[in-house]
Amino acid sequence: MHRWFETQAEAKPETIAITCGDVEISYRDLNAQANQLARELVRLGIGPDSLVGICLDRSPRMVVALLAVLKAGGAYVPLDPSYPQERLRFMLCDADVSVLLTETNFLEKLNDYNGPRLCLDADCAAFAAHSIENLALEVAPENLAYVIYTSGSTGQPKGAMITHRGLANYLRWAADEYDVANGCGALLHSSISFDLTVTSLFTPLIVGRGVFLTGDGVEALAEALLARTNYSLVKITPAHLRALAELLPANEIAGRARALIIGGEALHFESLAFWRKHAPATRLINEYGPTETVVGCCVYEVAPEDPDSGPVPIGRAIANTQLRVLAADLTPVTEGEMGELFIGGDGVACGYLNRTELTRERFVTIQSQRMYRSGDLVRTMPDGNLAYAGRVDDQVKIRGYRIELGEIETVLRQHDAVSDCAVVVCDAAGDEKRMVAFIVENRPADDDIRAWLETRLPEYMVPTGFVHVDSLPLTINGKVDRIALSAQAPAAAADAAYVKARTPAEETLAGIWSEVLKVDPVGVNDNFFDLGGDSILGTLILARAARAGLKLSPSQLFEYQTIAELATVAVSVN
Repeated sequence: MHRWFETQAEAKPETIAITCGDVEISYRDLNAQANQLARELVRLGIGPDSLVGICLDRSPRMVVALLAVLKAGGAYVPLDPSYPQERLRFMLCDADVSVLLTETNFLEKLNDYNGPRLCLDADCAAFAAHSIENLALEVAPENLAYVIYTSGSTGQPKGAMITHRGLANYLRWAADEYDVANGCGALLHSSISFDLTVTSLFTPLIVGRGVFLTGDGVEALAEALLARTNYSLVKITPAHLRALAELLPANEIAGRARALIIGGEALHFESLAFWRKHAPATRLINEYGPTETVVGCCVYEVAPEDPDSGPVPIGRAIANTQLRVLAADLTPVTEGEMGELFIGGDGVACGYLNRTELTRERFVTIQSQRMYRSGDLVRTMPDGNLAYAGRVDDQVKIRGYRIELGEIETVLRQHDAVSDCAVVVCDAAGDEKRMVAFIVENRPADDDIRAWLETRLPEYMVPTGFVHVDSLPLTINGKVDRIALSAQAPAAAADAAYVKARTPAEETLAGIWSEVLKVDPVGVNDNFFDLGGDSILGTLILARAARAGLKLSPSQLFEYQTIAELATVAVSVN
């Protein structure tokens, strides 16, 4: 990938590669800075298959760091600065990174790491004198490009090892298939630890187009979309898609993006109605792919004649990728019959870092071909496209993030007051899902279990509801009856007794919460998070409140979590 980028830097040195607010960096300067940092990494011993941790916010420095690691021959390990310190500590220890690239404001979170580190803000003098010329280092297709951590069923995240061959295969296919060169570039709004970033960042850079870095949150994404036209692509999740339909003016979205690449979780045609009506020229593409197969391995492009409702197919394999739908005994199923999806080809990961047994379990040989056993259930439609049908295990997708419920349960059981627990997923607003934790306590907790969990798991893995029960229901086989718990979850959403709205502001907010969260009725003492709220749904509530004449900030919604509290700080703008 970095060789393709260097070719563009030579051919288009003055073209702007990175835009971040008022900061613009040309291809020449981006390549020069990455070369200087790469030489410092080589001096520190980085070479093929060396692992380099990158703990940086979404910024030009982050892009320089990623390119520098690849140029030095190493593989990057993305570390989201927003992750709890304990999770960052585990990833650094598990990956045993050779060097850590970060900034001074993150050092406190990373103080358990004792290896070499470079702060790209304070230590820039260490490599500023190095040559800006490209490095003459050979990197083989089988060398690692990155190791990205995903949720693990055993209670700890696991690192999927992706090669240059797999990365290059996906990027070249995506750049061509999505016609990236004929737009102005892509918006980058996602976390460095979310492989959605791979598409948004690298496809523009290999064809000489721009990368536009946004602030955090879906509102920043909406603002960036309205800031210019003709984006080559915007990579988003279905949750982003639904939120943007609320935030963007219908008469202003046509021509903003040539393509919306939608991935991360199941997609339904209903979520596309806004875009199909108001931006009919924008391509809508459902991209499916586990982290273990480099972002995307299968795609479906929505056609005008497609239906208005129902699930969108996941489509057909991308270049140099083979898909098999097999029964439990690993024999092929017939058309229309449900089976597990096995993925082979250039994009299949090497396996999991330091997880020999898990690698042997998930990466198997089928008819002399090494394939990844996805755990996803699919069926082949009459037209040859694949339709997603569910999971064979407890893995779920929430807002595009892949989550093993077992990991959350393992961490919860580490709380002194928790004797047993189970986390289930139930339906929430629209196509959204919400996680609810059912907890059996051996004694009253001395602290807020939600707050305790937030210090150990990323925000997206913290359940939105917590229900205290005397015991967990069991099936006749002695296993936790998750179906029974899922049925209880909506009824147990609010701990407080129902209290009807008493003021105009409370009545307005209750109506908005009910519409967005799909809960009826909503009492003024019900908790936003217990009802299934999250950051994206919060954005929708704020937008609707503003249209109704009530001004609120995102921080207020998270600080004042009931309607009764929120109504006291809402400012009337009528």
